[in-house]
Amino acid sequence: MKSLVKIMPKKGVLDPQGKAIENSLNQLGFSEIKEVTQGKIIEIEIDCDNEKDARVILENASNKLLANLVIEDYEITFPKED
Repeated sequence: MKSLVKIMPKKGVLDPQGKAIENSLNQLGFSEIKEVTQGKIIEIEIDCDNEKDARVILENASNKLLANLVIEDYEITFPKED
């Protein structure tokens, strides 16, 4: 089963990477871009029979390793496969 864990900085947390991207885009002439937040998406193939059990495993993995809960939030999704 394919899953995605989206990890983003919490609101109000300094995001120097996002700010650097924002500044660079503005310098390149993309003045319409006003705010950039940089995060990460981790694609995980998990051997599980249902989303409920997979979510529990992925939440544990996110809490223990994938996300820094002090400064980051995460969201788990299961894209539909064709």
